[in-house]
Amino acid sequence: MTSLRKLGSSDLEVFPLALGGNVFGWTADQDTSFAVLDAYTAAGGNFVDTADSYSAWVDGNSGGESETVLGKWLAARGNRDDVVLATKVSQHPEYPGLSAANIKAAADASLRRLGTDRIDLYYTHFDKPEVPVEEIIGALDELVRAGKVRHIAASNISAERLAASLEFSDREGLARYVALQPHYNLVSRDTYEGELSGLAERAGLAAVPYYALASGFLTGKYRPGTAVDSPRAGGAAKHLETERGRRVLAALDEIAEAHGVPVATVALAWLAGRPTVAAPIASARTVEQLPALLGVAELDLTQDEAERLTRASA
Repeated sequence: MTSLRKLGSSDLEVFPLALGGNVFGWTADQDTSFAVLDAYTAAGGNFVDTADSYSAWVDGNSGGESETVLGKWLAARGNRDDVVLATKVSQHPEYPGLSAANIKAAADASLRRLGTDRIDLYYTHFDKPEVPVEEIIGALDELVRAGKVRHIAASNISAERLAASLEFSDREGLARYVALQPHYNLVSRDTYEGELSGLAERAGLAAVPYYALASGFLTGKYRPGTAVDSPRAGGAAKHLETERGRRVLAALDEIAEAHGVPVATVALAWLAGRPTVAAPIASARTVEQLPALLGVAELDLTQDEAERLTRASA
């Protein structure tokens, strides 16, 4: 049995891989999404990440599709108490921003779509610097006091705004962020490391990185002269043009071969072993893509292997 990890200062314990829900209702239809969720939980997974805006960017969608699929799956399986459910606010077309009124209205809409009475981890999806942190934290605290949200977290926020938020929570005795969702992976380290990661470590926040596989580049399927059929192919393939990208891929190949595991498993294992990181987020649009992601729970890199990857990605 894979040991669960404590999420920061919260009472939540999570599997070392968070299953990304961005594909549900987009590149994975309802039946496929159910199959992926079933396989993930059957393997011991319990941490599902979504957002109220997924997948508003798709023609014909209006936002909330992922939450709706998740809600139907939870109802069909009757397993709500076994899942740590994370969703986010600020980007839904009908509920944009982080005003107090919008945070509360968006949370109620998410709860309806998810078919549940509480959200385990509620993120501010993108910070809105024009809204005072006092207003944001105040609204989130009301949701916690009402029992609609268990814990709060932040994504896409500056170290300055995060520090101000934590300071306000501590001073006023209000709900306090327990986790951070940064853009972070082997080919994007400066998006988290430094001021932001230092603050997270000092404040006892857990990191739950998104783009953990760099839009698929760190799966190893992008190679010179290889075309990949994926909505994210352009963003991933650009890493092949950089010396760092090629260096990282070479190190990943060697370590993956030594362990007899997919390249993606090694990339996730490096990330899961970084300071503050509780669980990287990765999504699977088919059941066949899951084993490479789930393998992170079983793979322990040696100190030398982790350091090789850290050097290659510098």
